[in-house]
Amino acid sequence: MADRIPPSVTSTTPIGPDVDLDAEDVQLADGSRLTENRAAEIVEEVRRRAGRPSLTGEAAASPRITFRIAPSTRDRAAEIAAREGKTVSQLAREALEERVAAGGRRA
Repeated sequence: MADRIPPSVTSTTPIGPDVDLDAEDVQLADGSRLTENRAAEIVEEVRRRAGRPSLTGEAAASPRITFRIAPSTRDRAAEIAAREGKTVSQLAREALEERVAAGGRRA
């Protein structure tokens, strides 16, 4: 049963059955040995990169701003965003960018 390949693994995927890295010698492309620690590091690297792409276009995390609003404002923002085919985050980002571009002057 240990040699059974999971149904999600096909001939077109590079994934094979689980490997006991303490018992088997698995080499990485650079010739180093894959260990449990190195495997965990690789998984963490992939998870960090798996999020949304940076707004800067570089391999860096985009800064976040978190703030609270009234439920009615959130609901109205969701309606506007849905009508425009956007997320509430996109709508909020655009509004803040417009205000900042205007030099902080109120319209």
